[in-house]
Amino acid sequence: MTVDLDERTSPSEIERRAELLAVADVDRLRLVAERCLADLGEPVLVEAPTTGIVMMQVREPVVGDRFHLGEVVVTRADISLSGERGWAMRLGTDRAATLAAAICDAAARVGGPAADVVDELLDEVERERRRADRELTVALGPTVVEFEELD
Repeated sequence: MTVDLDERTSPSEIERRAELLAVADVDRLRLVAERCLADLGEPVLVEAPTTGIVMMQVREPVVGDRFHLGEVVVTRADISLSGERGWAMRLGTDRAATLAAAICDAAARVGGPAADVVDELLDEVERERRRADRELTVALGPTVVEFEELD
């Protein structure tokens, strides 16, 4: 079963989903993946979770220029679930967590109740990231240097 191209499959939503699944809490991610499997059946491994090294690219926050930070260890997985492909890449060597993220990606593409559970997880991860960003901003506030202009 597949769904028509909609907000779940737009390029920005695919990127958002991959980014949030890459940083989701491992225990919560595994629980959601298990729920997806209960609804959609067993996945087919297209490519088993594999660990390797990639060059990490980041964006400088002021000007927005991208630069290479260095090499990082990642694990990636590629699966098929209910006729939809799921892919994930996470920092580190946790193959089970990466497989769970790929299952969640595929379930989101399939749609239905499993996709709704994945969407809830993604929203939760996004809220947590925003909260952490606010806390960091507050913590760094006292370190801001304000310059006075001399006439």
